[in-house]
This record gives sequence, C-alpha cells and structure tokens, in this order.
Amino acid sequence: MEVATYTPEDAPVPEGVIVIERATTPQELGPKVSRTAADVVRFLMQQGEMVTATQSLSDDMIELFTAEIGAEIRLVDPGEEQEVELKKMLGIEPISDDDELGGADIGPIRPPVITVMGHVDHGKTKLLDRIRRANVVEGEAGGITQHIGAYQTEHNGHTLTFIDTPGHEAFTAMRARGAQATDIVVLVVAADDGIMPQTEEAISHARAADVPIVVAINKIDRENADPQRVLSQLAERNLVPESWGGDTITVEISALENLGIDDLLEQLIVVSELEDLRAPDDGQAQGVVLESHLDIGRGPVATLLVQDGTLCVGDPVVAGAAWGRVRALIDDHGESLTEAGPSRPVQVLGLSDVCDAGDEFVVAPNEKVASRVADTREHWQRQASIGRETSSALGGGARLEDIFSQIQTGEAATLNLIAKADVNGSLEALTDSLNKLGRDEVKLAFVHRGVGGISENDVQLAAASNATIIGFNVRPDRKARELAEQEHVEIRSYEIIYNLIEDIEAAIVGMLAPEFEEVVTGEAEVREIFRVPRVGAIAGCYVTNGVITRGSKVRFLRDGAVIWNGEIASLRRFKEDTREVASGFECGIGLSDFQDLKPGDIIETYEDREVPRS
Repeated sequence: MEVATYTPEDAPVPEGVIVIERATTPQELGPKVSRTAADVVRFLMQQGEMVTATQSLSDDMIELFTAEIGAEIRLVDPGEEQEVELKKMLGIEPISDDDELGGADIGPIRPPVITVMGHVDHGKTKLLDRIRRANVVEGEAGGITQHIGAYQTEHNGHTLTFIDTPGHEAFTAMRARGAQATDIVVLVVAADDGIMPQTEEAISHARAADVPIVVAINKIDRENADPQRVLSQLAERNLVPESWGGDTITVEISALENLGIDDLLEQLIVVSELEDLRAPDDGQAQGVVLESHLDIGRGPVATLLVQDGTLCVGDPVVAGAAWGRVRALIDDHGESLTEAGPSRPVQVLGLSDVCDAGDEFVVAPNEKVASRVADTREHWQRQASIGRETSSALGGGARLEDIFSQIQTGEAATLNLIAKADVNGSLEALTDSLNKLGRDEVKLAFVHRGVGGISENDVQLAAASNATIIGFNVRPDRKARELAEQEHVEIRSYEIIYNLIEDIEAAIVGMLAPEFEEVVTGEAEVREIFRVPRVGAIAGCYVTNGVITRGSKVRFLRDGAVIWNGEIASLRRFKEDTREVASGFECGIGLSDFQDLKPGDIIETYEDREVPRS
C-alpha cells in the first residue's frame, strides 16, 4: 500500500485577496500563500533569478511567484495597512471621493490657494514679486526658484494665497505637489517664447488636479512679443481663450513694467468666487506640508498649508513621521502668529524632525498619540526604505547570466554619492534628476541622502564608502573641510541645479568604458605582384584613397569580400622604405603573413578611434 506524501504544491492557496508588503522576503512571503521560503527560492532560481530566503524581492518577483500558484494579491508599501489604524487614532475620518481635503462645501468662505506655474525664466517669481511688493527674485541663485514658497496678499479686501513652484524640470514632482494643494493655477507664458516643455507639464499637472487655469501672458513689453501666437498655442492644447469664444481666462501682463497685474488679481478673485471655496475654520486642523528644512538655530522648520480647521500655537501636531507641539507660527513676512486658519501658509517650529514635502499634517488629540503615530510611521518608513535600497542594490535580484558575465568582463563601474540639500523638496528633486543619469556600464549609488549642512559624519561615511559628497545650497563646516582634506574626500557644492547635473553627467561619461569606431584611413589597388627571395610576395599598388601607413591594420578584399586581416609589414616607394604613401602615388606593400595576392585585389587600411561617450 502506497502512502500519500505531502508536497508544498498540494497546499491550497488562501482564498480572497492577500495583502503583501513590497520588498518582502521569501521567508515572509511563503507562509502568507501557504508555501515555504524554499518553494519561493526554488521557483525563482528556475526562472534565472538568484535570491536567498532573507533577500528582499522586487514587485515582479512577488507577482511572478504568486501568479504561478494562482494567488490573488495586492501589493502595498510597508505600513500602508497600519496607516488606516493610525488615522483612526488621530481622529481622521476616511475621505470619500466627493469630499476632498479642504474642498468640502461646508464652513465659511476661505481664501483661494493659487499656484503659479510655467516654464523656467518666464517670469513667475517676478510676477509674485510685484504682487507681494517684495524682492524675491534677487535672492534666488541664478534667478531660478529652487523651492516652493507660499505667500498671502490682500487685494480690494480679498485675501489670496499664492504658491510659487520652481520651473526647472528637475522639480516636476514639486510642481505636481503644488497643484494637488491648489484651487486655481496661474499659467505664466512668456509672450516672446510661447509654450515650452515645462509649460506643457504645468498644464498636465493642473488638469490632473482638476482646477481652473488662468493664463498670464507675460513680457508683453518686449519687441518680439506675440500674444496672438500664445493664444493660438493655447487653443491647440484645448485651452481656448475667452476672446476666441472659449472659457480660458487670459490676461496680458508685464511683471517687469508692472502692467496688467491688477487685472490678473481681479480675474482670480472672480474665479475664486465662482468656485465657492469653503472650509471649516474650527476643530481639528489638517493640511499639507509644502516644504521643510533644518535650521541650525531653530531646528526643524516646516512650511504648512492649513486646509481645514485652525492651527494654534501649543497644538500637538503629526506631520508624516515627525511630531511635536507647535512652538511658534510664522507668516511669510516673518511675523509671529497665534493661530492660522484655512488657506493660510505658515512656518511651524517645534517638530521633532524634518518631515517630507507633500506629507499630510494633522492636530493630534494629545502628545502621547502624536508621538506614537510618528514613531510607528518612522518604523514603517525605515522598513520601506531598507527594502527599496536592497532591491535597488540587487537590481531586483541578480540574474544568473548577469553574474557569469560580470565575472568574465569585470564589475560595472559604480559612482557612490552622498547627497545633502537645504530642504527636503530640493533633495527629492536632486535625487530624481541624478537617478536618470545612470547607464548600463555605470551605476549611481546613493550611500546617504539628507537635509542640512555637510558634516564630519558625512565626510567619514564618504571616506569609508569611497563616495563623492554633493551639496545643493549647503556648505561643509570648517571641521568637515579639514577632515575631507585629510581623507581625500571630494566635496562639490552647487547653488544651481543645471551645473550640478552637468558635472555629474560629465563624471559618468568619464567613467564609461571607451567606445571605439572603425575609421578607414586608406585604400590601394593591387596592380602587379613581385616575388622577392626570402621576403615573399610584394604587391605593387596604386593608392586610390586616403593614406597608406606602415604598421596599419589592413583588410584584404577580393570582389568585395574580406579574405584576410592583418598588418602592413613593409611599405616602399622606389625601393626606399617609407612611413606613408598618399593618394595618387604608387608603392610596394608587403603583408605580414599573406601571400595569395592577385591583381585587382583591394588593400584597405583602418584604425580604431575612441568615440566620446554621451
């Protein structure tokens, strides 16, 4: 009698949708789908993926295995499921699809939040400069806005909140974040340049946020300004101007000459009244983090946009994985406030750490709850980060053939970087931009990323990991500089992201293995064959193109087919040895080890030249 043996494949897969965290290991994945870690590892190795039981798996690996056994899964970020419980602790009710944060039609009318977008150098910050009657542009390195700024202004008894988003493509994510927190988008288009790539991106962000777009056609004072061309370009993108029978408001302005600014503000007030923007100004304050940074004197500083309720000094606040009791509220003019209502941007002091731009913030019932929620989020964020870094380092798991090829050809070059920036948004944009520069032969690896100045710890880490330190709007202190000199650590500081990206790109190109292209240098036709004792056959040739040089690599062609490859052993002209013979002259060519010469054959010389990488 045969005894039935159990195999893992016989185990039934759990019914329903199984929630699995990203970057999970075979040890964690197996039990959730009624399998063992060995089952997962064995299957993936059969697919050519070399993994261990404790290695974080990529999304593709998890989906590949679960599809094989017929399991229905939902991948979530580590801590995502726990976040529901954390929000209940904070007293946040789930937001329904028709009741967005800060957009409910309850409570008193609130000021509109207006985001200014557009292509780099089209005059966004100069426009805000006019509106605020403060000089912001000169404070920006290279005249380019590097992070989000939020400001409030009054016009004819109406309060307007403006968010200035950077125009460089590196800050696409920050512009998207600004659009998500906004009610109206002002699209700035230069009358002389017209719609540019980043203008297109801004339009996409505004449409994704489903908010009205008001177009400010700037620089109309310039000689080559052509507002009609801008109107035509807008119409092509389904933003038909009102003057053309559409519903897109356009205003011609000159921020430099202070023309049309009042008209623009009036139009924004009209649009905000039509939108009927309301929010409760009492109860639990909620909103979004626009920016955050570490101030040496004041500690972590976060720029918050209040969307619901009123934020007061002394409130216990949770913002992402940071928490604290609000020690001070500061407006965009540097004045201290005791409270901030809906649509009010404020800087907040008192948080435990630098939070992430884009995080939601909420006032907690008490400090104990705030601390517990923040600590739990920090734990899960750390788990997610470890998983992402492990998965990234392994490229989602090294394939067997990749390992063999690396052994045969040598490891790919890796450029290790430590990135430090002044604010979290800049760090995020910097990371995104640099990640796009990697090549197959050269990998970019971030040993560490952080907000704040370049410290001794950064230098020590760079020395240990053979990394270059990149600082964006931050500088090393004296001790860090001295240690960097001792340890021969390279520190590069930048204030304009264009320069940073160009330098790193140049470094990557320098690390790429050289590429060579073949260049034909000369061509000669065999006219006659001479037999020389103890030397062999000599080809009497006529140089038809280029220059034939002694020692050159050579191809021997007969009827267009290559019949031999080698080198020119000897080159003579009128019985005299010569180094080279130019086109239009006759010569005698002796080949290294080829004797089967015939009249009419073609001798082609060539060389391999290095091609600059790009």
